[in-house]
Amino acid sequence: MKYSKATNYALHTMLYLVNVTPEKHVGVQQLATHQDVSTTYLSKILTKLAKAGMVESVSGANGGYKLKPNWEDISFLDIIQAIEGPTSLFDYCLHHDPNCLIQKVIVSAEEKMLDELRNQKIVDIAKQMTGSQ
Repeated sequence: MKYSKATNYALHTMLYLVNVTPEKHVGVQQLATHQDVSTTYLSKILTKLAKAGMVESVSGANGGYKLKPNWEDISFLDIIQAIEGPTSLFDYCLHHDPNCLIQKVIVSAEEKMLDELRNQKIVDIAKQMTGSQ
């Protein structure tokens, strides 16, 4: 199991947007500079986040990206699935007998991980960061 760099950048971008000010538009250049990534690459990631309904973009001099009003409900799983799609976390074959004990362990582990990612909100991480500063 391995997430792409795009997912890593998406998680950090969302965290940055929560910390900057959820109501403020932030330019893609500022977001890209903060993570030392190209604006073209980050723009593609932001497009996926926008399609998933997590951020909105505004063109123009005061434009950029900002969080959508429901930003406090956004979980790690929401962000991961916006980038990766609703894929399985483990690469395993389901062509076994339904009673396969190995498959049961893998499926159980995946369900627990999905629950953890679903319950971990990006806002909670932001609060931990501001609380420790």
